[in-house]
Parts: sequence; structure tokens; C-alpha cells
Amino acid sequence: MKYLLIIFIFIILASCKENTGDVNRFKTGTFKTFLEDKDVTSVAIRNDSMQIETYNNKKDSFAIEWKSNFEYVLTKIHPKSELDSTPFHVKITGFKDKTYTFKANYKGSKFKQKGHVVKLQ
Repeated sequence: MKYLLIIFIFIILASCKENTGDVNRFKTGTFKTFLEDKDVTSVAIRNDSMQIETYNNKKDSFAIEWKSNFEYVLTKIHPKSELDSTPFHVKITGFKDKTYTFKANYKGSKFKQKGHVVKLQ
């Protein structure tokens, strides 16, 4: 009985451990983003501090700041409007293999986006 209790506690602790190794692979590489409920995609190349995104044949550069393994903030490097200069918060809500799901919003705005991202490289 004592061994069963030890095994049970071990299983509980192991299942609660945050699996950051898998999430870290999403911090760099080439990604394709799909927005939920829309036929909209973009492709981004990301390193540890910058993301270059192509949408509708237009490229934008963003500074990327990782707040945690599951949350990052994108800030446009050369904003052309007030909205462009507003930080965009992205929260990873789930991940599997080469894909993660997310929720995102502009800081201080009720505007929300959901979607998923596939790592291409």
C-alpha cells in the first residue's frame, strides 16, 4: 500500500510539471499563422528578439519579447499609426508536435484573435 501511494504521488507530480522543452521550439524558426473563422494566413520568420512577418505580400518587422514560455509581446519596429505602435499580446493556449494554438489582443483593447500556428522550419 505504501508503494502504491508513492507511485500515485509521483504520477501526480510528473503530470503537473510544465513541459517547457516543447514550447521552446516555438521561439525561433519559420511559422505559418491561421486565424480562427477567417481565411487569413501569414508567414513569419522568428529569432529570439525579432519577427519578420509577411501578410498580403507586405512585410512587417516586430520586436518580440517573451514574458514566459507561454506568452510573448510583439511590437512593430517601424509603426505608421497609433494602432501599429500598440503592443500585441499573444498567449499560447495549447501545443502539440509542430503546432500551437493562441489567443491574442492589442494592449488595452477588447479586440481578440484566436488561431493556430504551424512551425514550418
